[in-house]
Amino acid sequence: MRAFVTCIMALGLIALPATAGVRGTGDDTSPAPKPADAAATKTKPADKSAAPSKRDTTAKSDSSAVENELQQLRELLEAQSKQLQIQSEQLKDQQQKMELLEGKLNSSSASPSNTPTAPALNGPVSIPVAGATATAAVSSSSNSPAPASSAAPAQDATADGPSSLHFKGITLTPGGFMAAETAWRGKAIGADVNTPFNSVPVPGSSQSDLHEFFASGRQSRISMLVEGKLSTVKIGGYYETDFLSAGVTSNNNASNSYTMRQRQFWAQAAFDSGWKFTAGQMWSLVTETKNGLDNRTEAPPMTIDAAYNVGFSWARQYGFRVTKSFDDNKFFLGFSVENPQATVTVHGNLANGLVGTAGVTGGLYNNQSNYSFNPSPDFIFKAAAQPSWGHFEVFGVVSRFRDRVFPCGGISSTTLCSVTGLDGASGLGAFNDARTGGGIGANGRVSIMNKHLDLGLHGLVGDGVGRYGASSLPDATLRPDGTMALVKSYQALATIEVHYPKFDFYLDGGGEYAGRTAYTVENDTVSPPTFSGVGYGSNLFSNAGCYTEPAPGSATTFVPGTVGSCTADTRSIFEGTAGFWYRFYKGSKGTIQWGPQFSYIVRNTWSGVAPAVGAPGAGITGPHMVEPMFFTSFRYYLP
Repeated sequence: MRAFVTCIMALGLIALPATAGVRGTGDDTSPAPKPADAAATKTKPADKSAAPSKRDTTAKSDSSAVENELQQLRELLEAQSKQLQIQSEQLKDQQQKMELLEGKLNSSSASPSNTPTAPALNGPVSIPVAGATATAAVSSSSNSPAPASSAAPAQDATADGPSSLHFKGITLTPGGFMAAETAWRGKAIGADVNTPFNSVPVPGSSQSDLHEFFASGRQSRISMLVEGKLSTVKIGGYYETDFLSAGVTSNNNASNSYTMRQRQFWAQAAFDSGWKFTAGQMWSLVTETKNGLDNRTEAPPMTIDAAYNVGFSWARQYGFRVTKSFDDNKFFLGFSVENPQATVTVHGNLANGLVGTAGVTGGLYNNQSNYSFNPSPDFIFKAAAQPSWGHFEVFGVVSRFRDRVFPCGGISSTTLCSVTGLDGASGLGAFNDARTGGGIGANGRVSIMNKHLDLGLHGLVGDGVGRYGASSLPDATLRPDGTMALVKSYQALATIEVHYPKFDFYLDGGGEYAGRTAYTVENDTVSPPTFSGVGYGSNLFSNAGCYTEPAPGSATTFVPGTVGSCTADTRSIFEGTAGFWYRFYKGSKGTIQWGPQFSYIVRNTWSGVAPAVGAPGAGITGPHMVEPMFFTSFRYYLP
């Protein structure tokens, strides 16, 4: 057809000059005469010579055929033009409908628990979903201020491409950030941006005379939120990972080949009735949240330090959580079953208690770490109230602890065991000893000055809850007879946060305490009898070597030597932190920000046997250590 039309047009162009010379005044294709010419035409006498000849008639017939073809071509082009115009109007109408749908989704996304998803389309397509994007704006567990609304406005999402992907009825929202961070410490610990607070070195340690600097991108994070809406329930899940873990080949020598770790990986069913069921690896229900008891609204300190701040109570572990909202999302109740892990410390004990074992590689555990034999999961209960001006929580933790006791364990071959009536160590008569521990806590956060100022306060107190603190103080110790004794723990944190569009300032102050859980053992086989300490924090433990620096531990590896005769059980740890985040840009292309942080740690230990007169640290029964730290972070957040 195209070839035919082309031939017709070419023929028309050739024929037009020829026909132009033979057209008469009666030809309807000739231009209309001007008014003056028209009058002349009327008065001009007829010319007999103008009568059409046979040749003129033939030419005129050919010209008429060409004109018909050209007229058909014009009509075809006009029809195509009208069809294109109609299609353009339909596209504009469809775009207006999409913008209207997106605006409705965006307006309804104020409540994260009721975020609608766009209607399912046939086949995999990508469209902007403002509601799902707004839900993803609360960056779960980010220890820096994730942008308050990292989603682009609806019009930007349309112009710049989708912020979420709609695929076969589910919405996929990628997230995360890229980080470049530095850590400087006044006393060397040998740690990245994650500070082990309970490892601040004692004065006699070689590290206390050295500072350290590390630079890292390992806190960079990748996440994906998945959501799908059924008739009365929203189903989905969330995955989040970073690189703050190490494998056997990890080092800082060349490639920095650190491993990816699972931060969070959970599934959820959120019913319109207010019930939510969540299961997988997640932040513990102990952790403070900002919106109800919802996942991904946790409120960790805004620190660069990946261990957050002393006094902050948290864990990320397996959990099965059930929550219910009441009174139009103003009151919430929750319950969770979570993975336990007892942290036990012993000093001066006989080998008469069994708590756990090193990981078994065949069971996919780390053979360089210890795992306790836990009798049951941890149970956590929480209630939250959320008026318009704040968020308040009370919660409780119940934990079970158990070890196996060997009455005849750890004794010498000449010592008589009263259980067996025989000399020497034996496993006969062994039995299990179980204890129940737990604690109660509260979180409160008030937003004032048009939400530019947040004031927060957190506290947890109990027996056997030390591991829930940022300092990882012990849960339990063993008595002289091998039975378990739970350690009293206190954790508290106060926060001040100032928020403006380009600026966030934070000030944190926190402390943790581990109670003295000590026992005395009498040795009456000598005269006079001697006494020794057992447990945690005994004043009979020796701190005599805590101020004396040892030689290097090995001539071949050049590692620091171990300080001898220095128990130095931690009594309390305090940390003050100040920092800010400045956002250079925040919009449809994401967020780019920079921030510094300064922290100061004070670690106090339980008193023990002091160094002798004339020795370093003479008269000091409990070492006191400090640790100044400075961090920086430069981050880009996905939109």
